[in-house]
Amino acid sequence: MTTPWMIDELAHAGPEHLDDAFVAAFDRKQGFPDPGDDLAALTAHGVDADATVLDLGAGTGRFALAAAESFDRVIAVDISPAMVAVITRRARERSLANLDVVRAGFLSYAHQGPPVDAVHTRHALHQLPDFWKTQALERIAALLRPGGVLRLRDLIYDFAPAEAEDVFADWMARASRDPLLGYTAEDYAEHIRTEHSTYRWLLEPMLDAAGFDIVETHHEARLFGTYTCLRR
Repeated sequence: MTTPWMIDELAHAGPEHLDDAFVAAFDRKQGFPDPGDDLAALTAHGVDADATVLDLGAGTGRFALAAAESFDRVIAVDISPAMVAVITRRARERSLANLDVVRAGFLSYAHQGPPVDAVHTRHALHQLPDFWKTQALERIAALLRPGGVLRLRDLIYDFAPAEAEDVFADWMARASRDPLLGYTAEDYAEHIRTEHSTYRWLLEPMLDAAGFDIVETHHEARLFGTYTCLRR
């Protein structure tokens, strides 16, 4: 997209995600998330072995690498050159010829070929302010075949504005003390200040307006949301 009002997605990636040292420790800091539930959700909603699956904001590729062992074609997309380098190396090490790696973002990825069967994104959409989230979701819907599946995980606030101080205080009290082993209270505070996590009651109408039916939701600690959606 080359319109003059388009944002620079790289500037919204979060500077840490562009840093090779941070990326090298990213999986450990994230707690080595298991993609099994996400793969199972796609399969349960009709995504079969012949499917093409798109992973937007793929990070170091934990989902994309696992998906490439289950589906015919997987496209891992990330705006960070450091993340793209990690996924590319890991795919080569595993000889995953069905995994394509593309450096792009939600707003700049240019898909080649038929619509995809599923889109996965984990803890990436919050990098965009709400207006740009709506643009990203519209683009995701356009990439999917009718009935295709969107599996979305993110930091999504499931509380009223007046409850923010208490919810955030509890979150920070449970943070890691060691930045090498997990996210610290300082990391959480920086996320709140500088990134764009939004309320559940704002995100869900965005999904509806983009053409998605929400078929499953799960919210944890009033901060983390998981959505399985079908494109109408």
